[in-house]
Amino acid sequence: MKLLRFKADGVEKTGLLNDDEITKINCSMLEALNASDIHEFKTENSYSLGDVDVLPPVSPSKVVCVGLNYRDHAKELDMKLPEEPVIFIKPSTAVTGHLNDVIYPPSSTQVDYEAELGIVIKKECHNVNKDDASDFIGGYTILNDVTARDKQRKDIQWTRAKSFDTFAPIGPCIETELDPMDQRISLKLNSAVKQDSNTKNMIFNVYELAEFISHVMTLKPGDVIGTGTAPGVGPMQIGDTVEVEVEGIGVLKNFIKSI
Repeated sequence: MKLLRFKADGVEKTGLLNDDEITKINCSMLEALNASDIHEFKTENSYSLGDVDVLPPVSPSKVVCVGLNYRDHAKELDMKLPEEPVIFIKPSTAVTGHLNDVIYPPSSTQVDYEAELGIVIKKECHNVNKDDASDFIGGYTILNDVTARDKQRKDIQWTRAKSFDTFAPIGPCIETELDPMDQRISLKLNSAVKQDSNTKNMIFNVYELAEFISHVMTLKPGDVIGTGTAPGVGPMQIGDTVEVEVEGIGVLKNFIKSI
């Protein structure tokens, strides 16, 4: 089941996505993710996907990302596999949605794409065991962990490089029934494939990540975990179009623009 947030007639709404048709539901995204039967919220109102503005599927208090979490990416970089996840945070102000612009900061000389599967938390998650983690996961989305690589190289920590406004495109929807352990993940830059891997190559799977992170910080409903990127990371330029695809979810598309 695919859920998305959108704006139509000047009003923010929640809907069920089926191909290119949206059926409006009378509840918030978090209520939908926690509902025992989503069909009780369905209405007769429908919209064409092309006629609405797609919003980020959630408004997270934080986006928690993981560095170096694909075996093939570690091999590409000739790096040892980490013994535990390396995590960092993107602020809520970095979040933007499908078909929105990613702004290239004038202070940066290299802005890179990083295709990622995103975990969406549906209820407060604290000190959770990996065997119970699925009870706290509402579904999965797509994330582009945009990074000012020159700032990352310069700074000891990664906050500045990862936190510019629009550096966390998320969307277009949340898939509630995805198997996160074996899905193709890829990225196209101006229609050319740059990243192509599979979530089965993750070093730490989604449930292990939820356990690890929830023992560090409390994850709030609507928070998103970025699960690391595949090999093939590289730079984007002003005027580029970037598309991240995760099998079973869809395509997150954004445009690189100057201020």
